[in-house]
Amino acid sequence: MKVRDSGMPEEELWTAFFEPEEVLREFGLDQGVETLVDFGCGYGTFTLAAAKLVRGAVHAIDIEPEMIKTVADKCRQEGLANVRTEVRDFVGSGSGLADSCVDAALLFNILHHEDPVSLMGEALRILRPGGRLAVIHWNYDPATPRGPALEIRPRPEQCVEWGRIAGFSFADKERFDLQPYHYGLLFRKPASDGRRA
Repeated sequence: MKVRDSGMPEEELWTAFFEPEEVLREFGLDQGVETLVDFGCGYGTFTLAAAKLVRGAVHAIDIEPEMIKTVADKCRQEGLANVRTEVRDFVGSGSGLADSCVDAALLFNILHHEDPVSLMGEALRILRPGGRLAVIHWNYDPATPRGPALEIRPRPEQCVEWGRIAGFSFADKERFDLQPYHYGLLFRKPASDGRRA
């Protein structure tokens, strides 16, 4: 099932919106992370950056076969052997990954999905205790050059509430202003003993 009001712009325009490595470092997703999953990887903008930063595997999942082919081709061209690509309807049937198997997950520009709590719940399921979920979304501003319709575009406070319902913890200091058009939120899966990692 495709996320409503989705679709990728031309790649040149899309990549102009981000400095992927800087964004991932802002979230602390670097050599301290072993495994990561990129839900809805698109062109691989963040997948490839993550593959160069983390120690282990990056799982790149997308419903669009052409996006997965693009990512796989880029990985071959750049000699990145740690990316696992998969065409999968993760919205409708989950990620297919085991419980508590990854250190970090990315939900970037996707929480305008009809059931964001279930999507965050799937991320929670596959994250290890203390694992991190990084969320990016378009600012709630009609002047942004892209993004879903404002009536379904979530505000940061909505995402925080959804994350807490799904079972994540969130601290106000882990909200980021990702200029010029996005905000970022870092959620954490509670550690098994109840303490934050």
